This record gives sequence, C-alpha cells and structure tokens, in this order.
Amino acid sequence: MSVPVARPGHPVVAFVVRVVVIAVALWVAVWLVDGIELGGATTGSRIGTLVLVALIFGVVNAILKPIVKVLSCPLYVLTLGLFGLVVNALLFLLVGWLSRSVGLPFVVDGFWAGFWGAIVVAVVGFLLHLLIPDSIDQR
Repeated sequence: MSVPVARPGHPVVAFVVRVVVIAVALWVAVWLVDGIELGGATTGSRIGTLVLVALIFGVVNAILKPIVKVLSCPLYVLTLGLFGLVVNALLFLLVGWLSRSVGLPFVVDGFWAGFWGAIVVAVVGFLLHLLIPDSIDQR
C-alpha cells in the first residue's frame, strides 16, 4: 500500500503555502512597523510564533472578516470602501490580542501599528502570491 504524496495543486500544499505567505508577510510587518513586536529567544521559536500567528490571522480573516464586512456594509458604501482599512486594522489588533492571550509573544501596540501592519501584510501577501505559480497556490 502506498502513502499518498502531497503534490502541487493538493489542498494541503495550498494551505501550507498560504500559511507560509502570511507568516513571511507578518515577519515583514514586524520588521517595518514600529509597534509590532515579535518575541522569542531563538530563531526557531520566532519562526514557530510567526506560523502560529499566521494560523490565527487566517482564522480571523476567514471567520470574522466576512461577518464584519456584512454588518458594516453601509459604512463601506458611505466611505467608498475606506472603512475597510479601519476594519483590517481592528482585525489585526484582534490577532495581536488573541496571540497574546494564548501565550504567543506577538504584540500589536495600538491602532496605528495595526493599521500599518495590516497594509504591509496585505501588500506583501499580494506580491508573494504573484510569485507563486497557480498550480501550487490555488486560491
């Protein structure tokens, strides 16, 4: 009996690629944005923290973001979509709070750190997804 191997295009590979992309984007945000801090004594613990925070980030964006978008639809229309920046900043703050509450050394210190962090993560994630072949990254 053979063991199935995850190949490009397999849902597990696509999931792992998304988590790695978010983790790298979070690392860039930590590096660029004052007020976003990543603790950890070793490189391995920092990478592990980034991966776990990326998982939390993915869950928050998959579950809460659509609900918040529907509930705040009038504000999106009224501000011509700019309210989306506020929503993203608040969700990024929530990711920081959830990470801290489960014991991960990831800190988002205030609204503006969350605002700029969300923008950096979105831009870096977009650019990384452009570089990944569609056969691997099925979104």
